[in-house]
Amino acid sequence: MKHEIRALLLDVEGTTTPIAFVHEALFPFARRHMLEFILRNFARADVREDIEGLRAECDSDRVQGHNPPEWSDEIDSSVAYSHWLMDQDRKSTALKSLQGKIWEAGYRADHLKGEVYDDVPRALARWRDAGRTIAIFSSGSVLAQQLIFAHSNKGDLSGFIDAYFDTTTGPKKEAASYQSIANVLGFLPAETLFCSDVVAELDAARTAGLQTALCVRDGAAPVGAEHSVIHTFDEV
Repeated sequence: MKHEIRALLLDVEGTTTPIAFVHEALFPFARRHMLEFILRNFARADVREDIEGLRAECDSDRVQGHNPPEWSDEIDSSVAYSHWLMDQDRKSTALKSLQGKIWEAGYRADHLKGEVYDDVPRALARWRDAGRTIAIFSSGSVLAQQLIFAHSNKGDLSGFIDAYFDTTTGPKKEAASYQSIANVLGFLPAETLFCSDVVAELDAARTAGLQTALCVRDGAAPVGAEHSVIHTFDEV
C-alpha cells in the first residue's frame, strides 16, 4: 500500500521546463557572456571559488587522461575549460555555480526569461492548497533554479517552492542523494514523489524508497517503463 504523498520533488529540465529553453537559451547565453562576466567579477570571492573549483576539476581530468584544455592562466583557462565541459554536457558543480551567476545578471537585465510548461503554475498552486511541500532537485545550481521560477514566463512562482537541491547534495543518479533530501524535508522517503524525465534518476530515487513518476512531455513513454508515467502535472 502506497503512502500518502506529502512532498513533491521535481526535476527541472524536461519536467517543469522545456529542454529547448535550457539548451537553446541558457547554455548559449552563459557561453557568450562567460569571459565578460569573469573579467568584470574576477575580484568576487564567490567567482574566485568557482574558478578554483574548475581548476581542481581540470587537474583531475588531466590525471585521468581526459585531455582537457591546458590550464595556463585563471581567466582564459577557466573560460576554455568551462566551454569544454559544456561541450560534454558535464554536470560540473563549479561550472553550474558559475553559469548561475551569469544567468542571474541576464535575468536582472531582462535578457532572460525563465520558461515553464503551462500546467506548472496550476499544479504548484493545487499542491500548495493541499498542504504539500514542493521542492526542486536539478543538476543546475540552486541559484539557477531559483531564477527560472522567480522570473518565469508565467510570473514569479518562487513562493510555491519550499526548497531547492543541486549536486552539492549529491549526484542525481545515486540513491543516497534522495535519502538526504527526504531527511532535509522531514518526510519518509515513501511520502515523497519524485518526478523526472530521466529513468536513471527515477531508479535511484526508487532505490531510496521514494515514489516516482516518469514525466514524458513529448511522444510516447519508453517501452517497458517501470515507473508510473505522466504527460502533465495535471495527472499528479
